[in-house]
Amino acid sequence: MRHSFLLFIFSILSSVFIYGEKNAREIVITGNDAMQFDLKKMEASAGENIKITFKNVGSIPKIAMGHNWVLLKKDTDALAFGQKVLASGGSATNALPKSLLGEVIAHTQVIGPGEAESVTFKVPSEPGDYQYVCTFPGHFAMMRGVLLVR
Repeated sequence: MRHSFLLFIFSILSSVFIYGEKNAREIVITGNDAMQFDLKKMEASAGENIKITFKNVGSIPKIAMGHNWVLLKKDTDALAFGQKVLASGGSATNALPKSLLGEVIAHTQVIGPGEAESVTFKVPSEPGDYQYVCTFPGHFAMMRGVLLVR
């Protein structure tokens, strides 16, 4: 009986996860060795499920030129957030300190050359501009963009 109950719970959780993933619109964005995102602006509908697939198309090793993609809450400035990351001990091996996750909607881990990572999330219901940034040390000065929520 216990086995059946656990299987039932697992199937429900799996279908919820797969459903969200399956119905999410995918946006692919890249980061390179020149510390640039290829997309400086993205658009989404309020409440929409989207899947961001982030790819590092550079060739410099991860420890020196890793990248991540971090979507910030509305009215959070990417430059100011990047400074907070540094002040909170952000480093090449800890590019997004846990103490700052309250200002983040969604994020990927830091990835190296040739790697990719995806994150699926529900777009905020409040229209507006939501900034995104790479929080690898120093990259926030150049690797920024905006998700326009309509």
